Amino acid sequence: MSETVTTQTASNRLPAIDFKTLGPAIALLLLCIIGFSLNPAFVSEGNLTNLLTRSAFIGIIAVGATFVITAGGIDLSVGSMAAVIAGVMIIIMNNAVGSFGTGIATVLIGCGCSIILGIGAGWINGFLTTKGKIEAFIVTLGTMGIYRSLVTYFADGGTLSLDFGIRTTYRPVYYDSFFGLPIPVWVFIVVAIAGWILLNRTAFGRYCTAIGSNEAVAKYSAIKVDRIKTWTYVIQGLCVALATIIYVPRLGSASSSTGVLWELEAIAAVIIGGTVLKGGYGRIGGTILGALILTTIGNILNFTDMISNYLNGTMQGLIIIVAVWLQRGEWGRRRNSKS
Repeated sequence: MSETVTTQTASNRLPAIDFKTLGPAIALLLLCIIGFSLNPAFVSEGNLTNLLTRSAFIGIIAVGATFVITAGGIDLSVGSMAAVIAGVMIIIMNNAVGSFGTGIATVLIGCGCSIILGIGAGWINGFLTTKGKIEAFIVTLGTMGIYRSLVTYFADGGTLSLDFGIRTTYRPVYYDSFFGLPIPVWVFIVVAIAGWILLNRTAFGRYCTAIGSNEAVAKYSAIKVDRIKTWTYVIQGLCVALATIIYVPRLGSASSSTGVLWELEAIAAVIIGGTVLKGGYGRIGGTILGALILTTIGNILNFTDMISNYLNGTMQGLIIIVAVWLQRGEWGRRRNSKS
């Protein structure tokens, strides 16, 4: 009898494996193994650098989306927002050449305008959602169409191209490295660390979680719900602006196709990482892994002919559906265990 009790006590002391937390990391590891088995060039320095750089765009946007979704919101406009910000940036920088030349000053003017536009666009989404009392899905669906049509109008149905001289000055922002890592990856790291601290170590992060869990209770707890939710959209807009700043020098142009499906990828990265779509629980670390997983899947598709890389969007859509379905099952089991 005593041996049984001792055995049970010892087993209870063993740390439980949290597969919900480790799941994205395990999935990324398996994908890397699959990628290497399909083509050893998958682990080459050039391919890994390219993979990390491409992950930076969606990863930065997904960090902002984590706050929005944790607080119970959704933003479908991020891809279109990036397109119109990129277009306006290019227009402003091209027009500034006459006064400031093609040096760093013109680039800084364009980057500053990008930040202002991103914050403003995020504030509009947040204001209409909170003060306008319109569902976030409807608001961001509407602004998605507005932003996409605006960049099409600015480009007159074509493409807005950055002045060649400015492109030469701006190009290092995307293509240069610092301590062996591309600059976009460093920006991603800084944004991810700042996002993790804000969500996990500040009152703002706790308020986001409380609002997403139960907005009515959060109001009774004296949390300024409208202000917090608006700020989550502002953070989202700022993240979109930062991603756009490091994206524009890659192609040096913007058009109606810029940022297409970025909202799908950002939401997929957040959900894959373990953030609950209904709100109330967010994981910045999981979001980072989610962005890496999505980019790795696309990278593997480029290495194999088994599935066309044109079906990347299909894969992302399926991932979102499966991830949400698994979340519903997890929360259902928790409710049953509590009852």
